[in-house]
Amino acid sequence: MLSSRYGSRLPGLLAPPASFHPFPTASERKPWEGLPAQVRQRLLSAGGEFLGWQWPALPASLYMDFARTGSRKNYEKPYFARRNALARLALAECAEGEGRFIDDIINGVWAICEETSWVVPAHNPGAPAEAALPDASDHTIDLFAAETGSLLAWVHYLLREQIDAVTPRLSGYLRREVKARILDPFLGREDFWWMGQGGRRRLNNWSPWCTSRCLSAFLLLEEDVERRTAAVAKALQILDLWLAGYRENGDGGCDEGPGYWTVAGGTLLDCLELLDWASEGRIDVWGEPLIQDIGRYIYRVHISGDYYVNFADAPGKLQLPAGVVYRYGRRIGDADLAALGRFACRGQEGRIYGGSLLRALPDLFRAGGIEEPADPPFVRDAWLPGIQVMTARERGGTDRGLFLAAKGGHNQESHNHNDVGQFIVYCDGRPAIIDVGVGTYTAKTFSPQRYDIWTMQSAYHNLPAVNGVQQREGQDFRASDVAYRADDEAAELTMDIAGAYPPQAGIESWRRTCRLRRREGVVEIVDQFALTAPTKEIVLSVMTPAAPRIEADGAIRLGLSGAELALGYDGALFQASVEELPVEDERLRGWWGEKVFRILLRAKETVARGRSVLRLQRAG
Repeated sequence: MLSSRYGSRLPGLLAPPASFHPFPTASERKPWEGLPAQVRQRLLSAGGEFLGWQWPALPASLYMDFARTGSRKNYEKPYFARRNALARLALAECAEGEGRFIDDIINGVWAICEETSWVVPAHNPGAPAEAALPDASDHTIDLFAAETGSLLAWVHYLLREQIDAVTPRLSGYLRREVKARILDPFLGREDFWWMGQGGRRRLNNWSPWCTSRCLSAFLLLEEDVERRTAAVAKALQILDLWLAGYRENGDGGCDEGPGYWTVAGGTLLDCLELLDWASEGRIDVWGEPLIQDIGRYIYRVHISGDYYVNFADAPGKLQLPAGVVYRYGRRIGDADLAALGRFACRGQEGRIYGGSLLRALPDLFRAGGIEEPADPPFVRDAWLPGIQVMTARERGGTDRGLFLAAKGGHNQESHNHNDVGQFIVYCDGRPAIIDVGVGTYTAKTFSPQRYDIWTMQSAYHNLPAVNGVQQREGQDFRASDVAYRADDEAAELTMDIAGAYPPQAGIESWRRTCRLRRREGVVEIVDQFALTAPTKEIVLSVMTPAAPRIEADGAIRLGLSGAELALGYDGALFQASVEELPVEDERLRGWWGEKVFRILLRAKETVARGRSVLRLQRAG
């Protein structure tokens, strides 16, 4: 899409380096002083927290801690704190323009440039576990090295004059470090998997995320026109390779989940805006249906408030980058997407100006109207056939009533959980039947032991286990005979999930239908199954954050905030019990509280085939 259309014409499309001026620098006082008073005050307050700040140390032993303990946060917390402080100090100095923050900004640039590596320990390639230190002579570009290069490039762009007035040498130091660690390896190497060369790995959010940050560093710092043009051409190639995966799906769906949309589809926006600014509007693919669908995905999986359909490694609650969503909607002319951005802005007005300067600056200067209140679109039905995800609510335009989401797919999706056939149910915007999600990342999360983590296993999703056998990970373990339909009466997704289980499970077919009956206000999960041999070892799991009350055979009550739901099941076929699961991970606890519950429906008799119906509706 991008390379074929623009690659050969780049020399005539890109404005000269000296003309790249997408935002006012700190020396251009009028635009900064023209920001609303409350916005300037937010920027000053955020930066003021770091006046005289003691920049936290990042010693070698802390870097090695990841290999020793598997914990990511011990190193990443001070690492990210440094970058957050520098971004906030830079914005505060731009807002005030009096030099009060310059020494602290210089300290931050110096500290970050002194780091042996900008790659976080979890992304450090090839280091032996007993050493686990980065190779200072081999500059790898991971997500956060790219973020760091972009941050320093924007600080240089905004504040070079002010920094040079105090110490001219620092700007040269910054440019040399970004060139050595980001510009040269981006242009000169092909072995970073996220570049997509040779198809060694399936591409995911790393491709647009790393590309957007490297691209911003090139556009801001590279003065050689040929190198700059070559870098833009390479960025187009990487984006085309990443978009090819979305083109295969054809629906814009993000199989990594909505949490990763913010750095997948969201960083695609970052890339396309950079290209737009650098070409003065001559590189323009906003009208492409695929680009538009990638943006629309995020409101198609919105449930209510901060709740989104959290399949894969998605959080139970998500605070969207409001400015990204709003600007994406404006770019593609989608009022619903822009409205979701305006809705997400409520209560986080200060947050949209923090973090990445690549996002803070367009939020400040190119997102007029974002703080005007709006309601999200609450689309009634969505079907994403490429990733086989459906969403449905009783009525469009409101979060009142029942909401159902379900998925087919396969078990080698990006950030995969073994969850073919998974469904979730919300009532009046509150969680009733849930996907527990993913806890705090550790070394285990992206290792061969990933599926030892309980939240990744099918037994802790709303799925069956037969003969003690769960679903298996891998491309071949997938749904088949998938069919979707929706009308004013109902919406449903039907599939055979038998293929997601290995032969040891003894499943010949397991036809699951996830259905929302709109007029009755009922969710039905219908399982029609046939086994290769009779067994009593059939267990259906149902995960909920609400303490279940078993009232009788076939009847369970779920008490939600503001509503009580009745969960009906076949009492002749199943015996119900409840397992209380303490939530020890702080990330999970922030979404669901200190415990979740696993309803276990166990077969009472030996059977070879059968039909099960779960019904969820408001309690009478």
